[in-house]
Amino acid sequence: MKIRPLADRIVVKRLAEEEKTKGGIIIPDTAKEKPIEGMVVAVGNGKSLKDGKLRPLDVKAGARVLFGKYSGTEVKLEGDEHIILREDDILAVVE
Repeated sequence: MKIRPLADRIVVKRLAEEEKTKGGIIIPDTAKEKPIEGMVVAVGNGKSLKDGKLRPLDVKAGARVLFGKYSGTEVKLEGDEHIILREDDILAVVE
């Protein structure tokens, strides 16, 4: 399935969280937090400005991004969990 978000929205797939800590301790499923890092799958056309012009988004598909823990709306697409969020909800791009 192909998805195209509208306006300044971005579709992000969460990256898998580590199973172990750096010290080698295995983290049980009940103690894991949702990762705040993901891969951009699709981006919208851009943000509409007050003067009617369209400003393209700074984030492109394929970028690794950090976003807020409770940001966006979770959706399931083809069995995989994705998040749809606005460009403003993205905190940083990992390079």
